Amino acid sequence: MWKGRFKTETAELLKQYSESISFDWRLYRHDIAGSIAHSKALLDGGLLTGDEQTQIESGLLTIRDEIERGGFKFSRDLEDIHMNIEAELTKRIGAAGAKLHTARSRNDQVALDLRLYLRDETDAISRSVQELQRSLVALAERNADVIIPGYTHLQRAQPVLFAHHLLAYVEMLQRDADRLADARKRINVMPLGSGAIAGSTINLNRELIAKELGFPAITQNSMDAVSDRDFACELLAAIALIGVHLSRLSEDLILWASSEFKFITISDAFTTGSSLMPQKKNPDVAELTRGKTGRLIGNLVSLLTTMKGLPMTYNRDMQEDKEPVFDSVDTIKAALDVCAAMLLEIEVHADRAAEAVNDPLLLATDLADYLVKRGVPFRQAHEVIGKTVALCAERGVTFHELTLADYQKLSPAFENGVLALLDVRKSIDERQTIGAPSTKNVAAQLQRWREKLAS
Repeated sequence: MWKGRFKTETAELLKQYSESISFDWRLYRHDIAGSIAHSKALLDGGLLTGDEQTQIESGLLTIRDEIERGGFKFSRDLEDIHMNIEAELTKRIGAAGAKLHTARSRNDQVALDLRLYLRDETDAISRSVQELQRSLVALAERNADVIIPGYTHLQRAQPVLFAHHLLAYVEMLQRDADRLADARKRINVMPLGSGAIAGSTINLNRELIAKELGFPAITQNSMDAVSDRDFACELLAAIALIGVHLSRLSEDLILWASSEFKFITISDAFTTGSSLMPQKKNPDVAELTRGKTGRLIGNLVSLLTTMKGLPMTYNRDMQEDKEPVFDSVDTIKAALDVCAAMLLEIEVHADRAAEAVNDPLLLATDLADYLVKRGVPFRQAHEVIGKTVALCAERGVTFHELTLADYQKLSPAFENGVLALLDVRKSIDERQTIGAPSTKNVAAQLQRWREKLAS
């Protein structure tokens, strides 16, 4: 493609070092769609005849079908997906194929391909996020009455509904979905027509191309259009955050499935055993998801690092954008799908959860609130309950085993009804502010999410 300027053949080592067809072949559908749209603009501009455009479009669609059937042979010597397709098209249809690259560069061509690819993949990832949300809601609904300890610092803190805990992840994933939708707006801008750096003296109708490809907007600066990958960085950042949320969910599942917690059992279909210890049942899906999040974060850092020192405009360094992008897209889709399937087969052990929330110390804050409602300043109430906990530890008893006299020695604000307060279910249902985990609130949230995810 550059033989006019060079007298010596490209070194074999350089061919091996610089090729990208081994990974960018997967852009074939988007490259062909972009080329067909470009051919229509060439026709509109009088640079192709109707017959030539028909030959080009028909030839490209035939090549696409062959690639999809696995019958197309890619050549490393042709370096990338763009030249592989163009060279094969020209070989098949002759001069018309050689006209296809008029008024475009591989710089704006690859920018277009990547945007088309990421637009499709953003939609696919969004669907997988929603499917995971559905799985979380389904698991929550099946166990709507189960109460577990909520934890801070991995220490038992206050009782919460199991469903409320799962819905926290549904909320996180919704923010992820919103970020994907927002990133898609900046992906969905048409760069073709920017040329290598400064457009072309052959002025094609960019609006026509944008309409053909479903782009609502067109890039407004040719240098910017070919030189930045911020839209890809933004998507990788959104994917990395999804990974972080999946990793946190995985950590909860790993803990809950342990012998120490025993809150859940993960299906045999989504666990593995040990090659040495026959009793083992390992939560490999959760562990792998937790581990793969490191890759997702690393891919974001990799692309940001590649871009941070580049002068305007296109530099070959930018070929390094595709492998981290492809890896993150593949990884997050697989992680979302397998986690969604795993959640649907989780068994929750309500009896074990009930044992765990039978810890009276989970109601310490309720006792402090009780005093506050009777006029005791919160800091003073906090100190009184701290002394109450210390007294229980000294005697080896629980809150339930202290007498009213014991309580009143600690504070005269304690009254007859204090012992009736020490009920986990009552504690849950007293938490009625917006976002709190009362049974009524959680039921309403489950209904909201069920309706939202069904639409």
